[in-house]
Amino acid sequence: MTLENWTLVEVADAIRARRVASREVVETCLARIDAWQPRINAFAAVLADSARTAADRADAAVAAGVPLGSLHGVPLAHKDMFFRASRRSSLGSHNAPPTSGAGESSLLGRLDAAGAIEIGTLNMCEFALGPTGHNAWLGDCRNPWHTEHIACGSSSGGGAAIAARLAYGGFGSDTGGSVRLPASACGVFGLKPTNGRVTRAGMMPLSPSVDVPGIFARSARDVARLLGIVAGRDACDPRSSGLPVPDYEASVERGVAGLRIGVPQNFFLEGVAGDVALRLEESLQALAALGAEIVPVTVPEPEHLTELSRVLVYSEAAAIHGAWLREHAEDYSPQVRMRAATGLAIPAAAYLQAQQLRSGILRRFVDAVFSTCDVLHLPTLGIPVPTLAETDVGGSAAMWDKIAVLVRCTAPFNYLGLPALSVPCGFTDNGLPTSFQLVGRPFAEATLLAMAHAYDGVTRSSRRTPSFPA
Repeated sequence: MTLENWTLVEVADAIRARRVASREVVETCLARIDAWQPRINAFAAVLADSARTAADRADAAVAAGVPLGSLHGVPLAHKDMFFRASRRSSLGSHNAPPTSGAGESSLLGRLDAAGAIEIGTLNMCEFALGPTGHNAWLGDCRNPWHTEHIACGSSSGGGAAIAARLAYGGFGSDTGGSVRLPASACGVFGLKPTNGRVTRAGMMPLSPSVDVPGIFARSARDVARLLGIVAGRDACDPRSSGLPVPDYEASVERGVAGLRIGVPQNFFLEGVAGDVALRLEESLQALAALGAEIVPVTVPEPEHLTELSRVLVYSEAAAIHGAWLREHAEDYSPQVRMRAATGLAIPAAAYLQAQQLRSGILRRFVDAVFSTCDVLHLPTLGIPVPTLAETDVGGSAAMWDKIAVLVRCTAPFNYLGLPALSVPCGFTDNGLPTSFQLVGRPFAEATLLAMAHAYDGVTRSSRRTPSFPA
């Protein structure tokens, strides 16, 4: 394979072994960005000069024989909402209001310490409030497989950039599916970790009790390496977990023999398109052939989870944006203005109830589901990826229906805080990628990654890349 098609782990290990120079890797990415960016608009900013300087420093360190981090010299790109003191983040807006929690991103600091190079910041839906990839200020992000289709959102640039091989991995945020949906639409891996597994310090808040940083990568092993670097307690984020961080990368080799895969018999498969359903069934057959047991599961209370999540997200978004909305409404596009203002009409009692119910619902869900199976298997996106035109509904009445269809299978797990991984599993009849989603008990990311790695090892679904758009 050519260099741009190597995985993150392959290129990181090659740099450390002096089989390739970091500067060559960075130049490969920058050349692809130059070619693809005008067509898919995946980046908010390209940091070419600083990336080249960092690559030269990385190569000098290799030559000097100094200790190297596990991402030494590898170009990454992240959603433009992780803060650095040296620059202003756009947050997907043309005039971002002040946000609480601003400060240097602990996550970026951990990646820096591992030797990663930031090659750019990625396009996103305005203030992370949008599942499609439309952006009135930065321009729409487009799907690299077919540019008339959406890349999904809100971390739209992450899915598009990693699929088009413009960077080797990156981070977004997932509040209702905002990493998993773009990963599915663009044919890459997308992980939403357990709530608290990864620090949120220095990340733009949308809904602090639901927001989770998430990972885009080309393979399950790549996700495992990135997760192992950023996971763990952070004194700057009091909600981060102090549980030990396992060796995720080693665990991907453990296989799936004997694991029970639960297939929901209610809610999540309702309304799934035929070509998506076919890919889901094929993926189950592949996992069964690897030794997994497929079992039916009834999921408790699924119809309430998305609505409860919405109460939290819109209430907290209104608390962050309320004052700016009242004084500078024109700074918001119609859809984002409508959605951010929704929380102003939610009673405090409803918000408090949604919070108070959360732990009990999670306990009942875990007891009912994971006493029967080890992992849930369901769609990430239950329909083929739609076009930009089909989803360009602004703040109209059609907005709510469009959003509901897109986040139907993802938002429930944000409310529950469970880990969920989107795994590429082929293509629908319109020629765009689709995926299945694996969901586990709290802090079971290692199990999800092992299953995804085993599946991809026999199907190679993630190795296909989009052709350069005409």
